[in-house]
Amino acid sequence: MLKLIACLVLIVSYVGLALGSFPGLRMNRPAIALVGSAILIALGITPLKEAWQAIDATTIVFLLSMMIVNASLAYSGLFQIVLVNIVKITHSPLGLLVMLTFGSGILSAFLLNDTLALVFTPLTVKVCQALSLSPIPYLLTLAAATNIGSLATISGNPQNILIGSFSGIAYLEFAKVMTPIALMGMLMQIGLLYGMYPEVRSVQPFKQVPMLKPQTFTPLLSKSLVITGCLFTAFIVGLPLAESAFLAASALLITRRLRSERFFSQIDWGLLLLFSGLFILTRATRNLDLLSPLTQLVDLPIGLIASVTILSNLISNVPAVLLLQPLIAPENSQSWLLLAAGSTLAGNLTLFGAVANLITVEAASKAGYQLNFLIHLRFGLPLTLITLTMSYLWIRSV
Repeated sequence: MLKLIACLVLIVSYVGLALGSFPGLRMNRPAIALVGSAILIALGITPLKEAWQAIDATTIVFLLSMMIVNASLAYSGLFQIVLVNIVKITHSPLGLLVMLTFGSGILSAFLLNDTLALVFTPLTVKVCQALSLSPIPYLLTLAAATNIGSLATISGNPQNILIGSFSGIAYLEFAKVMTPIALMGMLMQIGLLYGMYPEVRSVQPFKQVPMLKPQTFTPLLSKSLVITGCLFTAFIVGLPLAESAFLAASALLITRRLRSERFFSQIDWGLLLLFSGLFILTRATRNLDLLSPLTQLVDLPIGLIASVTILSNLISNVPAVLLLQPLIAPENSQSWLLLAAGSTLAGNLTLFGAVANLITVEAASKAGYQLNFLIHLRFGLPLTLITLTMSYLWIRSV
C-alpha cells in the first residue's frame, strides 16, 4: 500500500512538472518538486539523510557559480555590446539571421543558454521593429541557436552540467565531440528558416540601421572578462569544473562597485531548488525500482536517444537526464554524449521543450506578434529530426 501511494506521488509530481503547474493551484515546478520530495521523505521512501545525500553538491555549486558569472557579465553590458555589434556588422535581413544565429549560439556554448535568451530576446524584438522586420524568424533562430549552441560545452546548459558531473568527461573531450554537432546544427537552422521565411532571404542593405547604445559598466566589464577568461582556461587545462567556477564566482563578488544583492537577484534560486527536488525524486524512483523497464531500452544507443527525446518533451530535459542517469555506467562516455545531445536538441521540438522557447513566445506576444505552438512545431520538428539524426551518427562514429 505504501509503495502504491509513493508511486502515485511520483506520477502526480512528474505530471505537474510536465504541465508546469496544477490547475487551481499556484505552484510552479520548483514547488512541485519540493512538495513531492517532502511527501516521499515523510513516507520513508527516501529518508531525510538519504535525500540530502542524493543532492549532487558538485552540480548545484557549478550551476550557482555560473549564474553569478553570467550576472556579472550581464550587468557589465557585455551581451548588449555583442548584439549592438551584430547589428552594425550585418547589412541585410539574411546577414542579421546568420550573425544572430552564430552570435547567440557561440555565447551559449560558454554561458548558460537561458541567460542569453532572457537578455537577447527583448533586444532582438527592438532591433527588428526598428528595421521594419517581422521578429518571428529571428526569435525562432534565437531560441534554436541558444539551445543548439549550448550543446558544445559542459557549461552551456544545466543538463550538460549534470552530465559532466555524473560522467567525469573532461571539458575539452566533451567539446571536441559536441562542437561539430552544434556548428552543423546552426547551419541547418539557417537553411530551414531561409526556406520557410522568404523575407529573411534578402541581401539588400538596410536603408537605415538603428543607432543602439549599449549601457556598459567598463570597470566591471574588464574585471568580468578577465575572471571569465581565467575560468575557461581552468576548464581547458582540466582543473575541477565546480571548484574553478566557485572560485571565479567568489572573485566576482569581491567588489566596491556593485552590491552583492544585485548579483543574487539574478540567480535563479527556483532552478536550484528544482534541481534539489529532482535529485530526491530520482532517488525515490530508484528506491521503488521503477526504472527497470527502461534498462534494456537505454542499453541500445537508438533507444537511449529516443527515450531522452520523448521524456525531455514530456517532463523537460533536466528531469529526463536525472531519471535516465542511474541507468548509464560512469565509464560509458558514448551513452553520456548521446544523453547530452538528445536532451538538448529535443528542446527545439516543441514550445515546451526548452525555457528559451517560452521566453521568445512571451516576448513576441508582448510585441503583438503571434508565435504559437504550430508555428514553432513547423520549424522545430524538422530541425530536431535532422540534428538528432546527425548527432546520433556522429557520436556513434567517434
